[in-house]
Amino acid sequence: MVTMTVERVVRAPVDEVFDWLADPGNYPTSRVVLRARLVTTGAGTPHGTGAVRVLLWFMGWFRERITAYERPRRFDYLVERSVPPVRHEGGSLTFTEVAGGTRVVWTTTAVAALPFAADVVTRRVAAPVITWAFGRVLAAADSALAR
Repeated sequence: MVTMTVERVVRAPVDEVFDWLADPGNYPTSRVVLRARLVTTGAGTPHGTGAVRVLLWFMGWFRERITAYERPRRFDYLVERSVPPVRHEGGSLTFTEVAGGTRVVWTTTAVAALPFAADVVTRRVAAPVITWAFGRVLAAADSALAR
């Protein structure tokens, strides 16, 4: 398994940053996500625990379930199915108020579902692409919300 982490300060209040990133419908503004839709609403709020969302990134198709939702501090998710296939141990976005905005830390742990060399392929090929793409989504959040 490979853990990938991206951090960025988004120049906006924590509530706004959390809400923007909890709604995958905003992700296509990053241009690395082509389509995103909510398939099943979550408990208590559309994007809350139990919500299922489908995202078509430039790098593949992913069906995710929100596994924890603690507005405005964190939400966690699990990729249930994907093309290309991955084994996913979970992802998390955490939000902390800092001077000038909100520090977002996006972490995911996964490995390509390959019969051999999965860790090497994930570390050398997939991880740089995934972290770059996550960074583009965080940059889009900053562009949309910056004050």
